[in-house]
Amino acid sequence: MNWVPGRDPEDRTRQLCNAWKSDTVVAAQVLSKRTGRLAAQLAGYSGVRILQDNVLWKPPGTKAIGFHQDSSYADYLVPAEMITCWISLHETQPGAGPLEFVRGSHVWPKSPPARSEFHAPDDWLAGPRAAAPEGTDLDTVPVVVGPGGGSFHHGLTWHGSAPNVSGSVARMALVSHFIPIETRFHQTNVDLTYSRYRRRGDLSLDESFFPVVWSESGYRTPWLAELPDLG
Repeated sequence: MNWVPGRDPEDRTRQLCNAWKSDTVVAAQVLSKRTGRLAAQLAGYSGVRILQDNVLWKPPGTKAIGFHQDSSYADYLVPAEMITCWISLHETQPGAGPLEFVRGSHVWPKSPPARSEFHAPDDWLAGPRAAAPEGTDLDTVPVVVGPGGGSFHHGLTWHGSAPNVSGSVARMALVSHFIPIETRFHQTNVDLTYSRYRRRGDLSLDESFFPVVWSESGYRTPWLAELPDLG
């Protein structure tokens, strides 16, 4: 949780991570078998696990989310990569700070994570501008969709969002970050949050915390059957 009323500035995008652990409606969507299948097939994976979800709320007047590459934050995993599904809960508009991609950036090299420039940076395009191949002009593409519409993006794709200057339009979204089914913890690299779920002497990912959402073999973590069926 990166925003608490009264604690954090009102001009910050609100975010909950791993809301699936406390809400079955959120879980039913971010752990959907259909969404997992589409993600796996698009990425060429034999199956996918959930790494984390994000519930996002960007009211009018909130500042930018710095552009970044999701896979930059996954060096505690092997392989250090992912594919992400983003679903809007509202009709999105260019001036309301929608998700934006830098066209063609999925083939650029991986850059170090910009943790200090993630929330409310003054220059939200600093990362891709520094990472762009010489002579490349940044071409940002907003995801403008209706409620329930969305997109998938590769873990190296530079993406983020500009400030919400609409004056009246809020933006809310659900995000699923999927990793390959065979993903394991890195032998030495650790993450402040997710390495807490690593068992001593065991590099495997526990399905209580990283369930298998879909696999081409037909396997899906059994307890997911308790969730509402969204397909």
